[in-house]
Amino acid sequence: MMSSLIDLTFPHRWQAERLAGRPFILPARHFVYPQDAEEVERGALEVLVRPGAPDAPSFLATCALGFRDPVVPTGLWSCPNPEEICAVSGGYAYIIDTSAPERFTMIGYRPALAVRPVVEAALLLFVGSRSILAWGAQGQAWETEKLSDEGVTITIIENGMLRGLGWNMMTDQESEFVVDLRDGILLPAAN
Repeated sequence: MMSSLIDLTFPHRWQAERLAGRPFILPARHFVYPQDAEEVERGALEVLVRPGAPDAPSFLATCALGFRDPVVPTGLWSCPNPEEICAVSGGYAYIIDTSAPERFTMIGYRPALAVRPVVEAALLLFVGSRSILAWGAQGQAWETEKLSDEGVTITIIENGMLRGLGWNMMTDQESEFVVDLRDGILLPAAN
């Protein structure tokens, strides 16, 4: 599997270590994401997580691999909720509650093509091929409508707005879009 990124932009109450492979002796607490995944046979991101609570035991998170392609991300991100960790394995993104690891969400993009923290909006953004999903401290904050027929590029984030480009199949051109980070609503793309 390709090298992975660790992005700890948001404050967090856990520690995590990416393991080179699955340990021969599994810890007492082992969670597979998604549960009963056949994808795990193709490979997985193995992460040893130490929750922040002093009495909370460590656990092994086995996150099924999406794609073996350097274009899609693999890594660990802190989340707006300091108890959550985002593990991305070949573009498959999992938000795991480290205080209760049986609670997780698999982001619907298969694959997520980019993961971008936006501290000023307290959001972790997941870029898909057609839209963007925002994850906040309380869970999914919003998802944009379709921004592109194939390929979304974020060009700049400032003043509560996200600007980007999306390809329009009918015109065979990239079109600019502007998204309000408060609610994911598209705004006029006036310069």
